[in-house]
Amino acid sequence: MASSSSSGLTFKLHPLVIVNISDHYTRVKSQMNPTLAPHNNATNNGGDGVVSSLPPPRVFGCVIGVQKGRTVEIFNSFELLYDPSTHSLDRPFLEKKQELYKKVFPHFYILGWYSTGSDAEESDMHIHKALMDINESPVYVLLNPAINHSQKDLPVSIFESELHVIDGIPQLIFVRSSYTIETVEAERISVDHVAHLKPSDGGSAATQLAANLTGIHSAIKMLHSRIKVLHHYLLAMEKGDVPCENSLLRQVSSLLRRLPAIESGKFQDDFLMEYNDTLLISYLAMLTNCSSAMNDLVDKFSTAYDRHTRRGGRTAFSECCLVLVSRCLVLDSFDALFQLCRHRFLSSSLCCLGIGY
Repeated sequence: MASSSSSGLTFKLHPLVIVNISDHYTRVKSQMNPTLAPHNNATNNGGDGVVSSLPPPRVFGCVIGVQKGRTVEIFNSFELLYDPSTHSLDRPFLEKKQELYKKVFPHFYILGWYSTGSDAEESDMHIHKALMDINESPVYVLLNPAINHSQKDLPVSIFESELHVIDGIPQLIFVRSSYTIETVEAERISVDHVAHLKPSDGGSAATQLAANLTGIHSAIKMLHSRIKVLHHYLLAMEKGDVPCENSLLRQVSSLLRRLPAIESGKFQDDFLMEYNDTLLISYLAMLTNCSSAMNDLVDKFSTAYDRHTRRGGRTAFSECCLVLVSRCLVLDSFDALFQLCRHRFLSSSLCCLGIGY
């Protein structure tokens, strides 16, 4: 297998494809027995049975999307029925699924196929060649289901097939290609919803917040480190320590030209609108809390001065107290409320209500 592709194609992968492959693998794995019973005659140093595990299952499917020029965008995927013993696909099932997807997504075409595993295998070329009658240059998307906590990148690889001459014999081999993650609004909402789901172990909201902040911190740290590497590389290129690479300079220039767009008038208007909406929601929430507190205070006044009100001796006084307290609450000036509490003609009333200062 070659190290990298030379086709010049740009691949864009949508999160829905990764979710579909992961879901397919999880369902197949849950239907299998993960471990075998220990053999009676198998012993180790402690005399215990040795538990052997089944190899992880492999799943297969097709990826669909569109290709515009040199850009290949993979939108969705569906499962395939594959017989590993004969290395054959269920063609009627594939044609039926293709026909159904064509009715719903008329612009999507079969771009290739997917599987799971740590790396591309020689047997994978059988499936690859079987799909060449549908797409002459299919794409191979490989998901590694093994958990690696030290790995920061997604465990997804994209391979193309190229014809290389090996020992005088032309052979098709897999070559690795780079890709980027492309999302639409619906996918961003779904991924954000999944990221904020409560853990199955019953983690608290503080745990979820800490995990979310840790992820944001890691992303910012990675961005800073990559910008730092790029900055050092450009400084070395300016000094002549490394050769000048025009393609990289064009990419950096294209990236920098996007930055002034953030300072445009439209961005400022949209940002201020979102900011004002957020402040308005916060202010409405504060008014709601003040109204609730005012309602509780009115209930206490009604209870404390009900007897005096019936006698007709304290109506004006209680109304004065309500007006003063309501103004303080609406203006969110609790310091002013406490200053009023210090006043002599209110101190006795608030003490009757159980409000101390």
